[in-house]
Amino acid sequence: MDDLNSIFIRQINEKQEKAFHELFLRFFNYLVVYAMRRVQRRDVAEDIVQEVFVNVWEGNKEFNSYVGFRAFLYNAVANRCMDYLKHQVVEDRYAAAVMKEEHEWDELDMAEEEMYRELHLVVQELPERSRAVFELHLEGKKNEEIAQLLALSVLTVKSYKKNAMQYLRKRLGDAHFLLLVGTFF
Repeated sequence: MDDLNSIFIRQINEKQEKAFHELFLRFFNYLVVYAMRRVQRRDVAEDIVQEVFVNVWEGNKEFNSYVGFRAFLYNAVANRCMDYLKHQVVEDRYAAAVMKEEHEWDELDMAEEEMYRELHLVVQELPERSRAVFELHLEGKKNEEIAQLLALSVLTVKSYKKNAMQYLRKRLGDAHFLLLVGTFF
């Protein structure tokens, strides 16, 4: 058997195709089982073993003995399993961070939506002219533009806005009003 193993190693070193077929037959299943004990997934274990085989085929490493070659294969598989597991930890941390951030953004979006809804309801309570001025103000229009659109004087626009703000502050409360002012104005 030692002669067959020596021939096998020589053929591996010479990159002979039949040796790689033999490599697959001799080691693939054992190495997959070995890898599965570490990574717990057959598909990943098979990929790892195939990567090791590709490295043997493409690499420049010369093997001196069958025993050394076997040790190399098992060590290479163990190292790749460790690399995979480390990478999984990084991916898991990243996924957890992304999910946490998305959850926080969802909560912020809901809070913002609630503020918009509440502001809209209170704005609807304003008298018609005040409401028209204030809605244009919320759209980002300047006093002069609002005055021109509604055929009012700039002073009248300012007065309607001031009255609307006072009403909003009264209806929403100071803290909530300040939050809205910071968000919308």
